[in-house]
Parts: sequence; C-alpha cells; structure tokens
Amino acid sequence: MDAQLVRTTSNEEADVPLVIDLDDTLVRSDLLVESFFGVLGRNPLAALRALPALAKGKNVLKQKLAERFSFDPATLPYNPAVIALAREAVANGRRVVLASASDARIVGPIADHLGFNQWFASDASVNLKSSRKAARLVSEFGERNFDYAGNEAADLKVWQHARKAIAVGAPDGLVRRLRMGQEVIRISPAQPSLKPWIKMIRPHQWAKNALVLVPMLTSHMFTAHNILYSLLAFVAFSLCASGGYVVNDLVDIEADRTHPTKRKRPFASGDVPVLKGAAAGVLLLAAAFALAALVNLDFLAALAVYFAVNMAYSFSLKRKMIIDVVTLGGLYTIRVVAGAEAIGAPLSEWLMAFSMFMFLFLAIIKRHSEMVMRLNAGLSDPSNRNYKAVDINVLAGLAAAAGYSSVIVLALYIASDAARSLYHHVQFLWFVCPLLLYWVARFTMMSQRQHVPDDPLVFALRDRVTLGIAVTVLALGTAAL
Repeated sequence: MDAQLVRTTSNEEADVPLVIDLDDTLVRSDLLVESFFGVLGRNPLAALRALPALAKGKNVLKQKLAERFSFDPATLPYNPAVIALAREAVANGRRVVLASASDARIVGPIADHLGFNQWFASDASVNLKSSRKAARLVSEFGERNFDYAGNEAADLKVWQHARKAIAVGAPDGLVRRLRMGQEVIRISPAQPSLKPWIKMIRPHQWAKNALVLVPMLTSHMFTAHNILYSLLAFVAFSLCASGGYVVNDLVDIEADRTHPTKRKRPFASGDVPVLKGAAAGVLLLAAAFALAALVNLDFLAALAVYFAVNMAYSFSLKRKMIIDVVTLGGLYTIRVVAGAEAIGAPLSEWLMAFSMFMFLFLAIIKRHSEMVMRLNAGLSDPSNRNYKAVDINVLAGLAAAAGYSSVIVLALYIASDAARSLYHHVQFLWFVCPLLLYWVARFTMMSQRQHVPDDPLVFALRDRVTLGIAVTVLALGTAAL
C-alpha cells in the first residue's frame, strides 16, 4: 500500500505506544461482515455452516470465517486520517500497535503489510474486545501508558485505561461519554452523503427494467389498468434488482477492489458500511415483493424466479464460463415474461425468441468489454470470472452471432401472419432490420476498441447513435400501426 508505515527502533520501550483499532478505525469497513459475505460468495454452504459457531462465542465464528476468507491487505480501504496519525507517531519515534477483535488470520497480515511494531487479535479462546482488550493492553503497556484510537461504544472500556482517547469518526454522544478530564482527540467522521447510497442501488440500471413494459407495447393492450400495473411491475423489479446489486457487491468486495473502476463501488471503497448496506438490501427486497404481491400472484412468482436466478448467478453461476452470460440473458428475458404476467398479456414465442438472442448479445458484450479493459490495463485474468485474455476474439464472434440471430428472428416475425394481424403497414418494420444489423456490428466493434464500459447499458444510454436508432425504430413501429 502507498501509505505503508516505517518501522522505528529508537527509544521504542521508553515511548508511549499508539494503539489503533482495526474495524471502522484503521479500515473503513467491518472485516467480520466482509469475511462472512466473502465466504458466502465462494462457498455458501461453508458460510452457513459457520454460523452455528456463534453459539460457542463470537471469536469462534470469527475463526471459522477467517480460515476460509482470502483477502489482499494492500487493497483495503484504509482511513487516511488514521494512517497520517500513525505516520506522525512513527516520525516521533513511537511504537505503533494494532489491537483488534478480528481474528489473528486477518489482523496479522494487515499489521505485517503496514509495518506495525506489534499486534494483538482474537483467537479461538478469547474475543479481544472491550474489557478484554483493555486488560491485555494494560498488562502489556501499563495503566495510562498508551494512547488508543477507536470508534465505538465497546472502546469505552479501553479508553478508560488509556492516556489519550482518540475517537475516530465517533458520534457526538459517544464522545461525551468519555471520562471527564481525560485528553480526547477527535477525528471527525466524514460528512454524511446520500451519493454513495444512491450509487449502491444503481438507479441508472433501472432503465433495463422497462422491459416489463414490452408485452403491453407489443400486444397493444393500452388500458389504464394495464399501464398502472406495468408501472408497478417496473418499480417492483427496480427495487428487487437494487437489492440484488447490494448482495452481488457484498460478495464481490475483494474482486472489486482489484478492478480499476469497480474499486470505487461503495462497499469496496468503504463509503457505505457493509452491515448497514446489507440491511438496506433486505429492506429493498422486502419492499419489492410486497409491491409485487399487490400486482398479482403470477407476477410475484415471476419476480421470485428472477431473484432466485439472480442469487444463483451472484453466488455461483457468474464464475462459470458461458453459463454466466446465458444466465444474464435469461434475467433480461424473465423481465419480459414478468411484464406479461403483470397484465395478463399473451406471451408471444416471437418475442421470447427475439429477447433470448438480443439479451444474450448484450450479456456477452458486457463480458467482452470487461476483458478488453483488463487486457489494455495490463491486468491479470479475473479471479471471479472464468475467462482469459485469449478469449476476447471468441467472445466478440459469439456476441455478433447472438445479435444477428435476434435480427433473423425479427425478420421471420415481420413475414409472419402474427405481425400482419397487429400491424396494418407491416412493410415499415422491414427498415428496422438493417438498423439493428448496423447497431449490432457497431456495438461489437466499439467494445473491441474499448469504447464500451463494463456496463453496456451505460454506453447505450449515452451513445447518440444508439439513441438515434432507438427513436427511428420507435417511429417505424408507430408508422406500421
């Protein structure tokens, strides 16, 4: 890490050491929660089997999770103010000590990476928190012979025995509870902001949930009831998708931190606390299913299938080559099916076939653009995806094949009796085919040139050519009515 500490040996025993807590103090995250979701993402059964260990003590649970949790200390979101505090202490010839209730398998690598002089951590027999941590530090350094930097109410027991109490991001109420007469140094918390929370739920991704409106549009079932229920379906899917993004980002924290752009995501960067973020995800999902139940039971079932497949993708399928993109394409298609269920519209086989190929195209482009970006950035093959740099050209070919297949389906539909029964001037629809052929080819080439980010939807919403084609297609569809 850039902010690596430098060891000092001058007068170490004579100086008052600076002791620093880990979770939400040195690191802007809770590593117990991170370890749970990290293990959950790689091996859900192992994470669930570890939970009963909590009955034997929190330290036992920490140990079980730490045994299976792998992380890179260099990528953690360290608190720059605490790093600066530690550097100042080192410059003054003081010892810097890391003392945490996290398991030794987590604390040790972090202390070694940053160059702490000494570290203390929980083990199978002791949860080094609150009064236990205080007793250990007093035993090691003496009463009022160390300064302690912490952040939560559990640290009050430690601050009582410290020479100086350093409150890192602690709320006003907690600071007021510190012992009167004791020197208190406060490192103020970051100004609260909704921006990382909004970023966490990815509202820009809600545009893809407009797919639930497609069955109403293609079946021409425009009634007040159908419009209302289609909009309710859109909101329900948006809430559910946001809850899914929260889960996905929680289990992907470590992989995101090694990614040039995803490392800025709220959990990976430490901008949103992992435990509070997880609670927000649960609330989003609860609201989504409550709203779906108001639509009808068939739509509720479709949303449940979508969520189940989404979770299967997050925990397992996204690490399986090709299966991941087929699953992503299927998640798009489920939105179309759910939209039909919301208003009781007939589900056209033509629409299903077109959706299957078009959404597979978008899913492969997403993976292709990610790989192109990693190759051009000189990064190694991703650890959470089963693709390699040599697959880039194959992915481009597969994407184009899927995209062109969707256009073939559209052409066959235009020539069918089904199209003529809905459109009086079906000949206008033929102009859509060359537009889509051009768009598929251009999109694939733009991805190859690294002009498409790892989220094709973001590119499409900002690309003038794509927006122009969309408006033209809409106009042609209107003219064909």
